[in-house]
Parts: sequence; C-alpha cells; structure tokens
Amino acid sequence: MDRTTAQRGPSGGLGAEHPLVKGLTSRSRLITAYSGRRPDVLPVWFMRQAGRSLPEYRELRISTGMLNACLDPALASEITMQPVRRHGVDAGIFFSDIVVPLKLAGVDVDIVPGKGPVLGKPVRTAADVAALPPVLPEALAPVADGVRATVAELTERGDTPLIGFAGAPFTLAAYLVEGGPSKDHIRARTLMHADPETWHALMAWAADVTGTFLRAQVLAGASAAQLFDSWAGALSLEDYTRHVAPASARALSFVRDLSYPDPEHAADAVSARAVERNVPIVHFGVGTSELLRAMHDIGTDVIGVDYRVPLDEASRRLGNIVPLQGNIDPAYLDAPWPVLEAHVRDVVERGRSAPSHVLNLGHGVPPETDPTVLTRIVELVHGLGE
Repeated sequence: MDRTTAQRGPSGGLGAEHPLVKGLTSRSRLITAYSGRRPDVLPVWFMRQAGRSLPEYRELRISTGMLNACLDPALASEITMQPVRRHGVDAGIFFSDIVVPLKLAGVDVDIVPGKGPVLGKPVRTAADVAALPPVLPEALAPVADGVRATVAELTERGDTPLIGFAGAPFTLAAYLVEGGPSKDHIRARTLMHADPETWHALMAWAADVTGTFLRAQVLAGASAAQLFDSWAGALSLEDYTRHVAPASARALSFVRDLSYPDPEHAADAVSARAVERNVPIVHFGVGTSELLRAMHDIGTDVIGVDYRVPLDEASRRLGNIVPLQGNIDPAYLDAPWPVLEAHVRDVVERGRSAPSHVLNLGHGVPPETDPTVLTRIVELVHGLGE
C-alpha cells in the first residue's frame, strides 16, 4: 500500500536533525525496501540480534538486570551497536523490552531470568485498570537518550538506520492480566469476552503506553517503527479484528503522522512542494498466518512474517502489494551450512513475490546460536544482490 501523502508541514513532526529528514537514512537499503522499492542489495537484519548469542553482550550483562540494562542509555546503545559492528546488518534495532514502558509508567514488573516478565499484581478488574498510571513523556528520557546516542554512532558509520520497537497492546494486556508468561492466555481472552468494557479500557491504556513509547523512539532518531505482537497468534480472526485491532491502530496513530521528504520525489511538479512519506511502520506477530491482512489493515506499511507460512503464500494473502519482512526459520541456524544456505536462498526466492523484501528471521535469534552463522548469512544475502 502506498502511504505517500501530500506535504503536512516541515519534516512532518520530525526535527530538522532527524536522519530521515537530513537524508542520512532515507536512501538506505532498509528504508528503500520498507517504502516498497527494491534496493540494489537485499537488506537483512535479525530480530533479537542485540544480545543473547553474542559473548560481548553476555559479558556486559554479568552484573546488570535486564530492565536496568534497557534503562541505561549508554549500555542500551552499546548493546544495540554490537550486532551492527559484528554482522554488518542493514539496521540496528534498539535494545529494549516490551515491558519497559510499563515499568516507566510505574507498573510493578520485573524480568525474571528463565521465566520472563512477571507482574507484582495482575490486572483483572475495572478497578485494576482504572488504577493504572499513564506513562509520561518525560519518564521516557532514558529511552530517548539511548536512541540519540545510538543514532549518533550509526550515522558516523554511514546510512544504517535504527528501528524503534514496542509490544502491541494485546501482548502487553496479556502479560498484565495473566501476571506473567502464559501458554494460552486464557485469563486475558476470558476477560475479553466476560467483561468487554474493562477489556477495551485496558487495551486503550496499553495502546497509549505503546504509542508514547514508539513516538519517543522515532522523535529521538529512529527511522522506522516495529510493533511486535508476541501473543496475537492465540486469537481467532474475529477476536483480533473486533477486540484487538482497534487498539493496535490507536497505538500506531502516535507515529502515523510523522513523515519525511521522499527522496524519490524531491519536489511535486504541480505544487513545487516536497512530497512526504510517513516513517515506515512494520507489524510482526507470532503464529499470525491467518491474521496477516487484518494486521496490515490497521495502518502498517510492512508485514513481518513468522516461519510458519512461506513468504510467497503470505504475499498472496496480502494481494502481492505489501512489502514483507522475514522469514528464516530459527531452527535452521544450527543446521549444517549447506542446509541453512538452501533454506536462506529459498526464502529470498519466495520473497520476490512481494514488492520488496527485508530478510529476517521468522522469530528471534536463539541464545545458543553461533554468531558467525549470522555473519555468514549476511555475507551470503549481500552477495546475492537483489
């Protein structure tokens, strides 16, 4: 879908020094592909590329908790940059966690090693939702500072853009209601149907928290935004469309108005004004093969596809008009190189059915992955051209 719009004022809400406005990242491989055009070289980055499998990351994290690392601007920036330096990927994705904005809003949440996010008290009633505090923009200062530091180093290295990201409202709400990780999110889905008024209030709160978090990253210099819905695959299409999609659209409205001069249309011949393009928005969900069209319809530009559906089939379901991101199966990363290489080449070939494609994983990098394998994939893909 072409999201190019008429000019809405200087830089569409972005500052004059933003890397998209200055033209530092607007012609990069990633942003070109996110805009629906194919660059000369297929861009590639990996979800969860920052940390986990990198020994330099583990060394930094020896005495620092996850949330403390996310909220230390210098540390978060360094962790973000590590895979960019090591692998030569075409994008950095800011090192953070989907529950960071909950923490900054004052919610009692921690990330327990080996378990994941755990809430001090679940949110399950109308009174619980009413008691949730808003996240104030000033509380996001550590995040914005970390983004700015990262963007400064990235632009010194060239045109590599930074991607900001946030958890989608349903995933945040699921954690809040369940009180922690869950296999089926039964309490969250029950609240959705048993008390829809409370559910919608919770989703509105989560949407505003997510939207504020995303906007802070983009205004600080991120050149794209990714909405990550870890648990949407637990939903039927009807439940997603009725009870979840409106909140996700509300979250994205916080960045939907941010735009930059389109480098391919520097001036409109009729009005002699620059044509602007919105900051690219990517939507990715786990187990969401049946939801792809609905996920796109909320106002996203690029759809991330997990490993459960081939890219050519995903593109077909989206009318072959939507840029795609994905979808190497992480299970192949520990396979013999000839097996992995054949899989990567197959993913690249299937991605040609879409207007453009950013190679990525169909989920995150497993912690036990040999980092040299990721570097080798980048070298392979860049050697294939486009």
